[in-house]
Amino acid sequence: MDGFELRELIIHTDQRGWLGEIIRADQTKFKPLMTYISLTKPGLVRGPHEHRDQTDYFCFIGRFRLYLWDNRKTSNTYKEYKEIETSDIPTIAVVPPGIVHAYKNISNSNSCVINLPDRLYKGHGKNESVDEIRYENDLSSPFRIKE
Repeated sequence: MDGFELRELIIHTDQRGWLGEIIRADQTKFKPLMTYISLTKPGLVRGPHEHRDQTDYFCFIGRFRLYLWDNRKTSNTYKEYKEIETSDIPTIAVVPPGIVHAYKNISNSNSCVINLPDRLYKGHGKNESVDEIRYENDLSSPFRIKE
């Protein structure tokens, strides 16, 4: 899918545990403006939604199924649909504007997602409208998750 990136982190382990670099300025042109972490309970889904301007830079910690639909009319992969499962290795997914996305925790325990988007939620001072088009409750949407 044009512009979508997926890669597992390189994990450095020792007797204390592990460390993985989520983002490095010398490895990407992407520049986040905020960071948040969320916990998703087993079997539950977040999304689907898309952004007009925002790129999401997710770090999935746990096993997730990602649902992606290219909704960009000018894209070479317009209307392409993908489902991708992450492994137990923390995984980065970069989702550009116009790709409808959702994810489901497919593990048996609570799992976390860190997001480093390139836009502030609701803008500076939280005074702007949210850059989201949501599809969770749109029964006629072609982007509805069916399981």
